[in-house]
Amino acid sequence: MSIEIRDLTVRYGRTVAVDSVGLDLAGGKIYGLLGRNGSGKTSLLSAIASYRKPSAGVVLIDGEEAYENPRVARRTCFIRDTLDLSDSDRLRSALDLAARLRPTWDQPYAEKLLDVFQIDPGKRVSALSRGQRSAFGVVLGLAARTPLTILDESYLGMDAVARTLFYRELLADYLEHPRTIILSTHLIEEVADLFERVIIMDRGRVIVHDETDALRGRGVTVTGPYEAVTAFAAGRVILGEQTLGGVRAVTLDGHVDPGEIERGEAAGLSFGPIGIQDLFVHLTSQPLEASR
Repeated sequence: MSIEIRDLTVRYGRTVAVDSVGLDLAGGKIYGLLGRNGSGKTSLLSAIASYRKPSAGVVLIDGEEAYENPRVARRTCFIRDTLDLSDSDRLRSALDLAARLRPTWDQPYAEKLLDVFQIDPGKRVSALSRGQRSAFGVVLGLAARTPLTILDESYLGMDAVARTLFYRELLADYLEHPRTIILSTHLIEEVADLFERVIIMDRGRVIVHDETDALRGRGVTVTGPYEAVTAFAAGRVILGEQTLGGVRAVTLDGHVDPGEIERGEAAGLSFGPIGIQDLFVHLTSQPLEASR
């Protein structure tokens, strides 16, 4: 399912959580949605999933307005970190309800996932640990196999082993049953290899939307004698810098071609790539105008 977002704004009283966002998300990809706490990620996802009516703008799913659209709702699954179930609910009842609501529900796969995450479906929600609640949310999200699957920090509370199992299951099932998946996370480096495209939000706005591989090659660190680094960085966008004695290190935003690197190395400079997490930290710690 493709997604078109046009001038989307979400307000809570005087607080603007999503500020005139525009996005085009092609179907059949895994998207990573990154942002600091309070950046507007959950509000954006809630509007995409029709959990919240936009204050302005529109969300179109496969060309149809998403809000209060039952055709879109049946084909969309939104799993939040809070697990939208009552503590008194039994897990088996929640699974039965999901099977009735989702035409694409795969019960054998759900049973397999319960076994993978060692969850007893006879338990009530109140009997689950924090990690088990997160894992059960993953079961509901993956087994639904909806054309649009949204997982909003669904890993919270899961230990390293459970998260690894989650990533493996998500990728394996996506390859066998392609669909559009949006995954919101703070564990950037741990899960970045899953993403085909990355969206970065900051203070209600989308500041980056690009292919993952392009982002990996977007920035570079330059270290060396102060004057040589200063000369190399002149006219470029500096995301961060450190100075110790006569040595300066800068993080630059933008591609540096091999010829420039070769000349820089001849001048005593050293170059290193920056990961998506480092790029994210630099971009979201800048003043808003500078991060655009």
